[in-house]
Amino acid sequence: MNILYVCTGNSCRSQMAEGWTRHLGGNEIAVRSAGLEAHGLNPNAVAAMQAAGVDISAQTSSILASADIDWADIVVTVCGHADEHCPLLPAGTHKHHWGLEDPAKAQGSRAQIAAIFAASRDAIQQRVAGLLAELTD
Repeated sequence: MNILYVCTGNSCRSQMAEGWTRHLGGNEIAVRSAGLEAHGLNPNAVAAMQAAGVDISAQTSSILASADIDWADIVVTVCGHADEHCPLLPAGTHKHHWGLEDPAKAQGSRAQIAAIFAASRDAIQQRVAGLLAELTD
């Protein structure tokens, strides 16, 4: 099973979803993430995931390509912009949409921003775990 997570910048939400899928999915699941643009891996996302024991620091931010779409069995858009601009998917490709708030827009102290990233990380973990549970049913 090949899962592709898509967001606008491929810096936070899709990266965390990719990391959780790799961490929770085992060898049966292949995973990628991509963005409509590539904003680079957000260091706050890396730190939030590291705090949960998942290392995403080697992941890279990439722009969505037709090869990614062709590869995927499931495409999950994690923001409204990506959902609205997602290319037409091949027949048989399943699409899910998770309208997640963008933690990269967080403002405040370092502790406040870290808390927002942690909340996003935890919400994404729950969604990924739910998706993986659906796939094993």
